[in-house]
Amino acid sequence: MHLQPSDFQTFVRHFLVEPGRPVNLKKDFDPADTYGYAKSKNADDILQDGVELLAEYQEKLYAENSRALLVVLQALDAAGKDSTIKHVMSGVNPAGCQVTSFKAPSVEELEHDYLWRCVKALPARGNIGIFNRSHYEEVLVVRVHPSFLDAQRLPPQTLGPELWQQRFRQINDFERHLTENGTEIVKIYLNVSKDKQLERQLERIDKPEKNWKFNPGDIEERKHWDEYRSAYQQVFEHTSTAWAPWYVVPADRKWFTRIAVAAIIAAKLMEMDPQFPTVSQAQREKMLACREVLLAEQAVESSR
Repeated sequence: MHLQPSDFQTFVRHFLVEPGRPVNLKKDFDPADTYGYAKSKNADDILQDGVELLAEYQEKLYAENSRALLVVLQALDAAGKDSTIKHVMSGVNPAGCQVTSFKAPSVEELEHDYLWRCVKALPARGNIGIFNRSHYEEVLVVRVHPSFLDAQRLPPQTLGPELWQQRFRQINDFERHLTENGTEIVKIYLNVSKDKQLERQLERIDKPEKNWKFNPGDIEERKHWDEYRSAYQQVFEHTSTAWAPWYVVPADRKWFTRIAVAAIIAAKLMEMDPQFPTVSQAQREKMLACREVLLAEQAVESSR
């Protein structure tokens, strides 16, 4: 398997949820898909190529300092979000990248609207921000567990049958606002199968070094598998937009998941095409004057 930068757009389009199309996760996206490739001993090298390309463009984005990139990462339990972030972003300068993991809302967060905590965590210009879970929890876990709405103390007129459609509209408007103001968005769903999730949850119980990852609550959430899949399909159908598209990445084979995620982020950065800033003639002249000062200092030091 060899992916050249020129191949990235074709490759990532394979995982794109076309805006406005109906989505059936079971039929449309295979969690074990590898784009026709088998794992080879150079899979790590291929990932490293993607990581290096990411680092190259991230440096330009940071130097340009006029736009940002937000990567939204969603998945069911045991799909590999944390390990994907660790491997894909391993070569990126930490000064220009931030990861925010969203848990259950705090007391302070519940005093505000559901987008408030996400706005606080948005990446600054020049940075890449990764949301490990995100504002989409409000149309996923809250939809599967509507009792969670009680703690949000919403106005009565909000709690009607149009609530979810209203939130889809709000999220689309929010993301359009971000892109129009310089924060580009790419959204990735790690699509793990129910069988693979079971296998990984058993590993968390059976392997002592993975016990810390185990949460009994995840087993309870597994009982809602079909409800979550239905909720995700609604999310994709209503919020995969031209300005903030969704990509569904196979998550049963981690080696391929990481390559695909790296390619999707790299393709977005290449589309953004950030550039190193150029200097004016006056600035260049000042730089050359400073160079003469440094060379003179170097000559003095050398003569001693």
